[in-house]
Amino acid sequence: MKKQFLIVGLGRFGSSLTRTLVANGHEVLAVDRDAELVQDVAPYATHAIQADCTDEAVLKELGASNFTHAVVAIGDDLQSSILTTLLLKEMKIPTVIAKARDEMHGNVLRKIGADKIIYPERDMAMRLANQLSSSSIIDYIELSDEYNIVEMLAPPAMYGLSLQKLNIRARFGCTILAIKTDKKMNVAPSAEDTIETGNALLLIGSLEQIRQLETHYDRKR
Repeated sequence: MKKQFLIVGLGRFGSSLTRTLVANGHEVLAVDRDAELVQDVAPYATHAIQADCTDEAVLKELGASNFTHAVVAIGDDLQSSILTTLLLKEMKIPTVIAKARDEMHGNVLRKIGADKIIYPERDMAMRLANQLSSSSIIDYIELSDEYNIVEMLAPPAMYGLSLQKLNIRARFGCTILAIKTDKKMNVAPSAEDTIETGNALLLIGSLEQIRQLETHYDRKR
């Protein structure tokens, strides 16, 4: 389903978000005070406008209240980030997502009504750190404080064993969502499915649980 997004702030994050949303078939109104940034985004945004979104009259003129999703991607200007988020929520936009520089910034955005806070730099750093800390982890997504989705190479000690025999959930608390091969992904595998050489596993669980699983099988090498 095609959606309409208002993106405020066209730095690296906002411009990349705009490009990807448009590529995915959505309509994006991209806005920034900086004319050069607007010009850079214009070739691929549905609409790109130079404007100051800390001005309520400007937001009304842009028709901001007609959007179901708005993303405040303003970087280091905390005052503009906070004021824009507040104005968008007062205009009753159903979903306002705001980029935060740090926890304190995020807490303020949350208190004024932002529906979701994102920390691109922090999250990317954590993701990279977890990849670098492991020889098995291919990718890592944090869903919440409790749950993560991790793609990892199956340890050699698992080769030839069925999921029933491995009993991962009972032993470690995490769950295998899928088994990946070079050619396909086996989603929701059965207990009889076996792990083969070169398989990758898609797991959900806490990072601690997945670390315990990885450590256990590393010892068996």
